[in-house]
Amino acid sequence: MEKLRNMWNHSADELLNKVTWPAWDELRESAIIVLVASLIFALMVWVLDYTLGNGLDFFYSLFK
Repeated sequence: MEKLRNMWNHSADELLNKVTWPAWDELRESAIIVLVASLIFALMVWVLDYTLGNGLDFFYSLFK
């Protein structure tokens, strides 16, 4: 039980006193960058899926 308590105390000390947390403005900018990058990536995946889906439908329709 003592090991668990020590681990908890060390973890709390690490998070509260040793970690350098970003400023609110920096955190907001990073979140916006991640959001925009995620939307761009999702759009690229959607375009690829749509294009390949239509291309394969056309290809399969040639053999019906």
